[in-house]
Amino acid sequence: MARINLLPWRVERRKQREREFYMQLGLAAVAAVLVVMLLAFWMGLRMDNQSNRNAYLQGEIKQLNARITKIKNLERVRSQLLARKKIIEQLQSNRSQMVHLFDSLVKTIPDSARLTRMRQSGNNMRLYGVAQSNSSVADYMRRIAASPWLGNVDLGKTQNHLGTGRMPVGFDLHIRLNKPSDAAEMDEAAGG
Repeated sequence: MARINLLPWRVERRKQREREFYMQLGLAAVAAVLVVMLLAFWMGLRMDNQSNRNAYLQGEIKQLNARITKIKNLERVRSQLLARKKIIEQLQSNRSQMVHLFDSLVKTIPDSARLTRMRQSGNNMRLYGVAQSNSSVADYMRRIAASPWLGNVDLGKTQNHLGTGRMPVGFDLHIRLNKPSDAAEMDEAAGG
């Protein structure tokens, strides 16, 4: 016997397709929610990872800043120590300068001249004295210019005293003192 379907098969088929469509739509919605949740979880992991990296970098930056501060303090102390060392070296090199200066003053002064007063300011010295004649002052200036410890002599003034004493000419000399290293080089040049 043949079966004849008198029911509206198209309506039934349409309902079945609608059910399938809603099932697929539901599955797609569930899949979309799962994808969104997975993306949110993944992004959260990435954000946590980045936060951990940032915290690590901040810690390293703090350590480096502390080291930089220590280095700056050490550099400041180093520069202070170098400045002290330089001062000590200058004092050490100038230690014998006075001895050589007075020795040079004694060796360069002619018998026809006498020093009455001297004043030193840094590497500049001013000599006051009396001499028998202007030629004695000129001779003294030549001797000073030839000295390795004294140099750059300039005549400030000469003055004739009206008295008939042994030393009628007063003089004023400006001298630039040489540094010991310059004088040592001059000694080597004169000796060699």
